[in-house]
Amino acid sequence: MAAMTNVLPAEATQAPGEEAAGSPRRAARRQRRGGLSRRWWGYLLLIAAGLAFILPLYVLVTTAFKSNADIYTWPMKWLPSELTWDNLVQAWELAPFGAFITNSVVVTAVGATVKVLLAVFTAYAFAFLPFPRKNLLFLVMLGALMVPGHVTLLVNYITIGNMGLINTYAGLILPGVASAFGTFLLRQHFLSLPSEVFEAAEVDGAGHLRKLFSFALPMSIPAIATVGLIAVIDEWNSFVWPLIITNSVNMRTLPIGLMYLKANDGLTSWGVLMSGTLIVVLPMLLVFLFAQRFIVTGLTGAAAGNGR
Repeated sequence: MAAMTNVLPAEATQAPGEEAAGSPRRAARRQRRGGLSRRWWGYLLLIAAGLAFILPLYVLVTTAFKSNADIYTWPMKWLPSELTWDNLVQAWELAPFGAFITNSVVVTAVGATVKVLLAVFTAYAFAFLPFPRKNLLFLVMLGALMVPGHVTLLVNYITIGNMGLINTYAGLILPGVASAFGTFLLRQHFLSLPSEVFEAAEVDGAGHLRKLFSFALPMSIPAIATVGLIAVIDEWNSFVWPLIITNSVNMRTLPIGLMYLKANDGLTSWGVLMSGTLIVVLPMLLVFLFAQRFIVTGLTGAAAGNGR
């Protein structure tokens, strides 16, 4: 009898409802607890990162509509006692923001459009056209991503000056129309497109322009939107080049307008400066919020490129 008891399996000696130490149910329960713990850490990190971005933006917006009494109160008031438009009106009167906005819109619209067009054609050539030293040229283009833009400022200024384009829209736009990053992103995306579609189009007699406009572009809208959005933000926020290539107030762009506002206001009113900053930030913030899904789709699509 004692021998029979010794050879009974472990399950038979357990109390009713008790689980074995290595049972699948207990392992699944431990895995769920571990996954829940990891998710909580992930949520905390996401909340911390979100606060790091949201709090400065919140302070910017609320300060723009606070009175001076609320701005210089300590401890800080998170909500203004009353909303006031005086800061915005004063900022508009101290600096010619109408001209600044016009210049920024023109430079951004034209510069971003030309940049996207050049990136599309160049990326298609690198992806589908056979020509000598293609891979070497592509590596050279990638090397341009590692060169800081400030290195070429002097050369660009001398070139634009010799062309007589200082203090003009053309001088503001031309040096930045080439986008190595946009070309790289679109080239990788084009390589991820199904090759069978282009082979069938070629059998039907389609040329490269037909394949580009009828097949590649319709399948690449998220990637092109991503490149366009990056180009728009880059052109809108450009500071150093517009600062050195323009020499009159009426040709300045919005980021330079903030410096002009600071010089005129003398840092005596943070509400006025925050109102001017809000004028600069708000358009790009709205554009980003409406187009953020294209960024995620475009970047993930480019990451799927097979590097042919």
